[in-house]
Amino acid sequence: MAYLNGKTIAVTGAGRGIGRAVALACAAAGANVVVNDFGVSIDGNDPDSEIANAVVAEITAAGGTAVAVADSVTTMAGGERIVQTAVDTYGRIDGVVCVAGILRERMLFNMSEDEWDPVIETHLKGTFTVFRAAAPLMRKQESGTLIGFTSGAFAGSVAQANYSAAKGGIVSLVRSAAAGMYKYGVTANCIAPVAKSRMSANVPGELTMGEPEDVAPMVVYLLGDAARHVTGQIYTANDGIIAVWNQPSEVREMRKDGRWTPEEIAERFDEVGQERMGVIDRLDAMAKAAAEKKDS
Repeated sequence: MAYLNGKTIAVTGAGRGIGRAVALACAAAGANVVVNDFGVSIDGNDPDSEIANAVVAEITAAGGTAVAVADSVTTMAGGERIVQTAVDTYGRIDGVVCVAGILRERMLFNMSEDEWDPVIETHLKGTFTVFRAAAPLMRKQESGTLIGFTSGAFAGSVAQANYSAAKGGIVSLVRSAAAGMYKYGVTANCIAPVAKSRMSANVPGELTMGEPEDVAPMVVYLLGDAARHVTGQIYTANDGIIAVWNQPSEVREMRKDGRWTPEEIAERFDEVGQERMGVIDRLDAMAKAAAEKKDS
């Protein structure tokens, strides 16, 4: 029996790249698939619904079952139509996978509202609209899977404050969904993929990347019955590597009786100190390498 036999899965951003790979993998695993893609360019402009139809054609040609929904995830109505199409067409919704995203890169001190809002809307709100539409149905049936797509950039990015903020928000949204839906038997997890795509093509520096098809198996696993105990996690999938991120927790503390003064904090600050940002360590290493190259 196929891994997702009988399940209905909706995938956003499924017209290209990782979303397409996930949709094809779900169909190959026996799921009915709702292929959602508004068909926009990488910056969110020029929608074209034909790419969603093309993926449906690929799935049906391979013997699978799929239907296209060319709605934007940035509206509540769009999220509702994606989920309702699953219910109207196949009678149920068992999983949603929110991959849709755009990029508008700019340094923070140059970023405009028009570069901030659409990125937040597509990534963060676009995950919420689909989760929100699916959650009451999954609560009622006491089963289901919510999967958001984050990025290592949620830990900080030099020229992507909008994207990083959205991806960090998705992590917190998924963890909140995991906590809120836990007693109803519904799981929620994040994937932080490292794979070649339209968006990853803009990542600076040397970074080993797998293919979109390398990400799909972990998504399919999380959608299946074998992963009913897995919730509130972030997983990286990159080529042949699958890794889990840590859960946030306090690291150190310092105490006194009564309220602190700034001077007392300054005197004892080393007791709590700070945790180094990985991105700053990488920036320091890059600057050092550039200086050594210049001097050689």
